[in-house]
Amino acid sequence: MGFFTPAPEPMPAAELLALPLRDRLRVLTTTWVTEGFNTPRMLHVVYVLKMFGLYFAVGLAITSWTSSTVAFTDPATWFTHIITYQKLAVWLMLLEVIGLAGAFGPLCGHFVPMLGNIRYWIRPGTIRMAPWARKVPLTGGDERTVFDVVLFLAVLAALVFPLVVDAAPVPHVPVGTTAQELIPAYAFIPILVVMPLMGLRDKVIFLAARSEQYLPIMLWSAILGAVVLRGGSTAADFVDLVIVFKIIIVVVWVGAGVSKLGEHFINVIPPMISNSPGQPDFLKKAHYRDAPTDLRPSRLAWFMAHVAGTTVEIVIPLVLLLVTNSTVAMIGAVVILAFHIFITSTFPLAVPLEWNVYFGYIAIVLWGGFGDGFDASTYGIWNFHHGWILVPVFALALFGPILGNLRPDLVSFLPSMRQYAGNWASAVWAMRPGIEERLNELPLVENQIDQLQRMAPTPYSRDDAEMMLQKAVCWRSMHSQGRGLLSAMYEHLDDIESRTMREGEFMCNTILGWNFGDGHMHDERLIAAIQNRLGLEPGDLVVAYCESQATPWKVSTPQRYRVIDAALGVVERGTWQVSDCVDEQPWLPNGPVPLDVSWTAPGFVRQHTLTGRTADDRMMER
Repeated sequence: MGFFTPAPEPMPAAELLALPLRDRLRVLTTTWVTEGFNTPRMLHVVYVLKMFGLYFAVGLAITSWTSSTVAFTDPATWFTHIITYQKLAVWLMLLEVIGLAGAFGPLCGHFVPMLGNIRYWIRPGTIRMAPWARKVPLTGGDERTVFDVVLFLAVLAALVFPLVVDAAPVPHVPVGTTAQELIPAYAFIPILVVMPLMGLRDKVIFLAARSEQYLPIMLWSAILGAVVLRGGSTAADFVDLVIVFKIIIVVVWVGAGVSKLGEHFINVIPPMISNSPGQPDFLKKAHYRDAPTDLRPSRLAWFMAHVAGTTVEIVIPLVLLLVTNSTVAMIGAVVILAFHIFITSTFPLAVPLEWNVYFGYIAIVLWGGFGDGFDASTYGIWNFHHGWILVPVFALALFGPILGNLRPDLVSFLPSMRQYAGNWASAVWAMRPGIEERLNELPLVENQIDQLQRMAPTPYSRDDAEMMLQKAVCWRSMHSQGRGLLSAMYEHLDDIESRTMREGEFMCNTILGWNFGDGHMHDERLIAAIQNRLGLEPGDLVVAYCESQATPWKVSTPQRYRVIDAALGVVERGTWQVSDCVDEQPWLPNGPVPLDVSWTAPGFVRQHTLTGRTADDRMMER
């Protein structure tokens, strides 16, 4: 790839688009092996500047401006003060809500402009998604009101408040720990009130803020921080607070590691490595069995997934939580830092890059043993002084991951701690000609074809823009659930070759302003909101949707899917075996994987059944 322009494509866009869908997927997936999404290197520079400039440097500057112990010009102070843990968490939450962090730019489907989030959420009339609109009073409907905008502005103000307030000195710290400061406990109260209220009105904003990770930090900062800063507190109270901060981080790591058990995650590694601008082609190819003919993961990919990935993400954090030896803690912190640096270096689609910067940095702060910081022998879980507090701490931290793995239909994959595990609720959209253009009728929506055609400094032609967006479908097909979703499409649609195929997460970003892998945001509720505004005909917009696999470490557990017609609602439910999906190539050369249909809407008949042609018939015709 070039600095301002992408690398040459495997064939002219017009020739590629003339191919059948299966052949297009074969060309695009085999090209992905070495080229990935093929974005210009200029965009990677933008992401790097955003990570280390806007987030890390500005975050530390804000910390130093409001703290007497942290100096921006003295890096030694960055690693020995717990105030950096708090301030950088609040700063990142604010950037996430604004849209300058995880869901920013082309890697998340925002091309022109690259910013979503705040642009949508300060405008009445855009679509909002209330999580329990039928059950919670005053949250019904799917249209953003002036009240929602005011509430969102209150969220922004509530996040700015703890950033600008001066840190308060901690009265007592253990011997060997340098003087410490905390954000005053009262500064967290506004966000602890307005963010849950915002979430009841619009779950998209609540999840975009990564509330499942940062609100617990703020909650315990308010509760235990008040204890630490009160008169009569002891050094033991401060030790307990730091340990709770450690527990929050460890649960995130371990939860993510556990979610990667099973057959999904190994399929995440090869396409992720392929999108890295810094990996040589031979190493990218080594993650596939026999590229370009066999794109199933290789043994190297298995090692990267389940040893360098899952094992590290489970074992090392548990060691860090239990260790009392400072040297062991430092080594563990460095391993975790390297883990996050590697993830960041690959620039995967829809990955929270700033989150990786924060977690890698905080590992060094909490366990690195720099200077007079947080020595493992003092700040270890075995030194927790008020043991009963651990009960609500662990109960709150583990509730989401446990329920989310047992009942993924009830919990977003974010509170479930399934970050980039490959086990996602996902969707693929199929639209008749002209339907994608009609999406521009929705408030503030501009379809991505139009965005790419005016992307500076190198706008795409329409055919090139179409090829770029089909790469997102190709990327989805390289994961386990993508093969099941495409199979459902092939089984349902005789006219699939004439339809516009789109990856659901990219579409959701265009319509709601934000998405980070959560299929719950573009299930039948979003499709119904679109239908209410556009009045589509049956068959105009068909969506194949799948839920995350429950307890994926159980091999026999099937994955559930459903097919949604915008005009008819859910028309079919069923399951597929994940093992069938991971055994197939992304372009389904052997035809659709077997689907076990469990329910069909009364009166509904699949399109290919009406014409008397089966999926095998259609494959033979090609």
